Amino acid sequence: MKFSNTVTYPLLAVLFFGLVLLSNQLFKSARIDLTENQVYSLSGGSKSILSEIDEPIELYFFFSDKASEGLTTIRNYADRVESLLQEYESASNGKIKLHLIDPEPFSEAEDLANDYGLTAASAGMGMDPIYLGLAGSNALDDEKIIPFFDPSKEQFLEYDLSQLIYELSDPEPVKVGLITGLSLTGGQNPMTGQFDPAWTIYEQIQQLYQLEDVDSSAQSLPEGLDVLLLIHPKGLSDEMLYAIDQFALNGGKILAFVDEHHESDPMAAMSGMAGANSSNINRLISAWGIEVDAEKVLLDAALGLDIRTQTGGITKHLGFVGLQAPGFDDEDVTTANLDSINGASFGVITLLPEATTTITPLLQSSEYAATGSSMAYAMTRDPEQLFGQFDQAQAAQHNLAVRLSGSAPSAFEGKPETAQSAAEHLSQTDKLNVIVVADTDMLTDRFWVNKSNFFGQMIASPFADNGAFVTNAIENLGGNNALISIRSRGTFARPFEKVDELTVKAEARFREQEQALEEQLAQTEQQLAELQTSGGEDGLLVLNEEQQAAIDSFMDKKIQIRKELREVRHQLDKDIESLGAQLKLINIIVAPLILVLAVFFLRRSFRLRGAA
Repeated sequence: MKFSNTVTYPLLAVLFFGLVLLSNQLFKSARIDLTENQVYSLSGGSKSILSEIDEPIELYFFFSDKASEGLTTIRNYADRVESLLQEYESASNGKIKLHLIDPEPFSEAEDLANDYGLTAASAGMGMDPIYLGLAGSNALDDEKIIPFFDPSKEQFLEYDLSQLIYELSDPEPVKVGLITGLSLTGGQNPMTGQFDPAWTIYEQIQQLYQLEDVDSSAQSLPEGLDVLLLIHPKGLSDEMLYAIDQFALNGGKILAFVDEHHESDPMAAMSGMAGANSSNINRLISAWGIEVDAEKVLLDAALGLDIRTQTGGITKHLGFVGLQAPGFDDEDVTTANLDSINGASFGVITLLPEATTTITPLLQSSEYAATGSSMAYAMTRDPEQLFGQFDQAQAAQHNLAVRLSGSAPSAFEGKPETAQSAAEHLSQTDKLNVIVVADTDMLTDRFWVNKSNFFGQMIASPFADNGAFVTNAIENLGGNNALISIRSRGTFARPFEKVDELTVKAEARFREQEQALEEQLAQTEQQLAELQTSGGEDGLLVLNEEQQAAIDSFMDKKIQIRKELREVRHQLDKDIESLGAQLKLINIIVAPLILVLAVFFLRRSFRLRGAA
């Protein structure tokens, strides 16, 4: 039986749309991510977190669809977030249920968004607020939110979502053990005789986490620590060093602030700074593959902070360093969104030749930094004398904070006889996870926070991101290994490089001709000025025929160049529009055209087989 073309093609069209609808139902969970960085796919760490969910989790994605009409950037990013959330739901084996909500103004959905504490962003005068946030809850009614998805943090979108899901699936607070040789809890100041309050960083950690202080003289660590925080540790016993060593080798996470010279210590100030006031866990960090030279401090000529001298003047202090974004790792969640970190007498971290660990620099100095003697630095009273210790010939960029991961040996050949642990000695690990920062002064209030009395309450106003760095690091280390493994991902926005290239070339041509026009205009004006100074006695401008011809020539040339400029601009727009039209054409018709051709050749193939 044969069909005419007027019947065949409509039937094929109906068949085509029918197959599309059928495939959408049958293969809606099947996806192929063809993006360069697989930005629409979940990483192994996220899948691992999803596989460990025991109780159901409800996710509520709030996006103001109607209120954002015309805001292309925010709508595209909302699509990106929604697509990734659907990936989480699809990969969770039913443990995650996603709800999509459009919180229209004055609706119950908007009230719900406000109850969760989501951010209502203003889109402009007279426009409705825009919500683009996420709220999640678990079976215990614990709630976590992402107030607003900032498009500038797109590279950490997966990390933020996985962290929220992890916190809902494992709602136990992060338990932090603290060993310190400093008076973080405050106390009587030996210099003033007054009682100093607790450091703001200590109060911040105490509010956010389950903090347990560990006495420096103890010989073992408490059970169940998620993160061990070391701040200027000194005089630790071999038993405690061994406990820390085995904690790290058994997968425990450590955030260590060490210092070759903690100059903010009032006791050191009272003793006249007789010498450098250094931490001492060198036995451990050497086994981890790094060295912090106790005899050197960093002097940075580019990032040294301005301070007020005793005479009232202003001078640069090479040892007081204000680190800025170019010196931060923009692919690590602990540092990517920081703007500044202040500190003093930073140490320099170097990787030992025999190291087996992987080192990732988190904080770095400028290229105009050198090292000086920590002993000489400690004895220096006048900051301007530090310029005499600065050796510009040795200027280079130095590591000031690093993340250590991978394989590392124990710092001990065996268990000390006096060790209290009953566990067997572990001599090697391949899952070391430690962050080492070579400064402790950065944790003191004076380098990052102002405190003021507001109606009887002390209000802390940070002026640097020192506190944010510490909490980011604890949050990151406090998660499980799967969460830590999720680093920044690529962005889904793909620039039109060919269009950009055309724009740059056309603009270059435009700039050249524009510059030529300006030069010729300047010459014309100069010649006109010369003609005016050579005018008649009555001040009237009298031109001979040659001068008038020269001016007419310049004016004609000026008009011609302007015409050429318009043509260049027109050609620029034309080239870009033409390229854009081609790209749209490819996006719109090529895929359907391929399908039509495939059907055509398939039909032809069947006809030939039928004829045979």
